[in-house]
Amino acid sequence: MHVSRLPLRVAVAEAERALAAAGVESARVEAEFLAAHVVGVPRSQLVLRPLVDTAQVTALRELVARRATREPLQHVLGTAVLGPVEVAVGPGVFTPRPETELLLEWGLKELAGHENPVVVDLCTGSAALALAFAAARPDAVVHAVELDPAALTWARRNIAAHGDRVVLHADDVRRPDLLPELEARVDLVVCNPPYVPDGTPVPPEVARWDPAVAVFGGPDGLALVPAVISAAATLLRYGGGLAIEHDDTHADAVPALLRRRKVLTDVEAHTDLAGRPRFATARRTRPA
Repeated sequence: MHVSRLPLRVAVAEAERALAAAGVESARVEAEFLAAHVVGVPRSQLVLRPLVDTAQVTALRELVARRATREPLQHVLGTAVLGPVEVAVGPGVFTPRPETELLLEWGLKELAGHENPVVVDLCTGSAALALAFAAARPDAVVHAVELDPAALTWARRNIAAHGDRVVLHADDVRRPDLLPELEARVDLVVCNPPYVPDGTPVPPEVARWDPAVAVFGGPDGLALVPAVISAAATLLRYGGGLAIEHDDTHADAVPALLRRRKVLTDVEAHTDLAGRPRFATARRTRPA
């Protein structure tokens, strides 16, 4: 039976126009990601597939129609990438963002030279960050903490899919005795908490699809940050590192909260690739 074949570049151009008309930024890049998903090759190899059949064109159009409603690209694809790992995402869990890779890179540098490090990821969501550390450091013992039931479902799924390399705790970062068995034993604590100030306008992909509990952090966006800092101060060993992602309006506020804790030192502010304030770091002071 003859199957019609069409130039892939034509299908991608059509997808790009539809996405651009819907207000999607980076329409060309996203059109290529969707085409690669349909064809079943990495985006970098699309040039090796000059022709597609009509069924694949139809499938691409269906995915483009979903993305044009501003459903997140990661939901359309079913996965999100963070560093060395790909995790399943969908309704009910926060979609990992590329900006968090900078926090991951900082944390891995902190762990350099430490054998069998212990890592704790607070507010883990999909467990993407915890799994990224586990993949990059196979010798690490990685713990992840999450309270929201929907996010826990996704975290369990992703951890199981990656060989159960992360220990998941259904717990509240605000609890004073969080993970008592790890007190003063942790080499690195990381956290990407809900930090957007309530009422802040956000893109449709966030407003309609990311759970509000994972996005908004109270009137000033800092509702959970003091609890995260307190937990880290208890969990970290002397010299252990802490990294907290934050809103770009928190360039001064989060470092100030870190400096208030006498047991923390070496407070630094970090920007993302666009130069916006993105995360802050500190270390547990060593004994005098």
